[in-house]
Amino acid sequence: MTKIRASLILFLMVNAFTTAAQMGGHHTFDFLSLPAGARLTGLGGSNVSVPSTDVTMLQANPALLQSSMQKQLALSYTDYLADISLSSVYYALDHPKLGRWGAGLQYLNYGDFTQTDPTGQVTGKFAVQDYVVSITHASVLKPFTLGATLKFALSGIAEYKSSAILMDLGGVYKHPDKEFYMGLVLKNIGYPLKTFTGGARESMPFDAQIGLTYKPEHMPLQFSVTAHHLQQFDIGYQDTTQSGTIISGSQQKSLGDKLARHFVMGGQFILSKNFNVMVGYNHLRNRELRLETKAGGAGFALGATVRIKAFELAYTRAYYHVAGASNTFTVITQVAQVFRKKSRV
Repeated sequence: MTKIRASLILFLMVNAFTTAAQMGGHHTFDFLSLPAGARLTGLGGSNVSVPSTDVTMLQANPALLQSSMQKQLALSYTDYLADISLSSVYYALDHPKLGRWGAGLQYLNYGDFTQTDPTGQVTGKFAVQDYVVSITHASVLKPFTLGATLKFALSGIAEYKSSAILMDLGGVYKHPDKEFYMGLVLKNIGYPLKTFTGGARESMPFDAQIGLTYKPEHMPLQFSVTAHHLQQFDIGYQDTTQSGTIISGSQQKSLGDKLARHFVMGGQFILSKNFNVMVGYNHLRNRELRLETKAGGAGFALGATVRIKAFELAYTRAYYHVAGASNTFTVITQVAQVFRKKSRV
C-alpha cells in the first residue's frame, strides 16, 4: 500500500510540473509563500531539503514530514511591519497503520482599515485577513520520502471573499552514507473556487523549487542551497508608475543577476545538541526591497533555536527593508512528553 501511494505521488509531481501556471505579478494567495516558522525564516524563507524535527518545515516541503515529529505541536507568531502578523499552528502524527500525517493552520491578519464613502466620509472600519488550512501525508520509499499537502485557502477584504483549493507535492532523497539531502517540491498547484468580485479566476502562485543540504563530516555546519520559481527564468516585475520600467533592483539586469534571484542560501551552526544558530540570505528579496542607495540588510535573516527540557524555542529576525524587519517566535513540543510529566506530579 505504501508503494502504491508513493508511486501515485511521484506521478502527480511529474504531471503537475508540465501543466502548472507561470509565476508572475498578478496572483492571488501570494501569502502562501510566507514561512510558517522561525527555522524556515532563519534559513532564508525557502528550503526544501533540510532534515529537521521541526513540524513547521512540512510547509516548505511535505516530504520533510519525519517520524520523529510524532505527536509534535508547534505554535508560531510573526510580527511584520505595522499591524500585520502571521500566526501558525502545526501538528504531526505517525500512525502505525495509517502512516505519517500532519495538519496546519495559518492566519494572516493585516489589522483594521478605515472605511469611507465616495465623498471621503468615514463610515466605519473593515478587516483584511487570510487563512489556510492544510493536511499532509508522507510515505517512505528508501532512499526517498514522498509527500503531498492538500490546502484550502481563504482571503477576506471586508465583505469580499476569495477561496481556492491547492496542493503541494514534494520529494526528498537522502544519501545512504553521507549527510546529503536533495529536495524537490511543486507548490501551490491549485484552482480558485471563488473570486473577490465573481469575475475572471486569477492564477495561483505556483512555485517549483529544488534544493540541496549537506553537512560535512566532523564539522558543526550544515548548509543549504535552494532554487525557487524554476518555471520562469526572469522573475523581475514591472512598476506601472515608472513608465513600465523594471525596477526590481537594477533596471538593466545582467544574466548573472537574473540567475542569482532564484537562489536562497541557508546555514545552521550546530553548536550543541540543544543550541543551534541559523543564518539565511534571499537574493530576490535583497534586490526587490533595497533602496537605490541603501539595502538595510534586506534579504538577510538570523535566528537561533534552544531546547529546554520538553520544549524547543526558536527565534528569527528577518530583514526586509530599511523601514524594519520581522520577528518570528516558534514554540515546539511533543504533546505526549508534556502530559506524561504532568501525570507524574
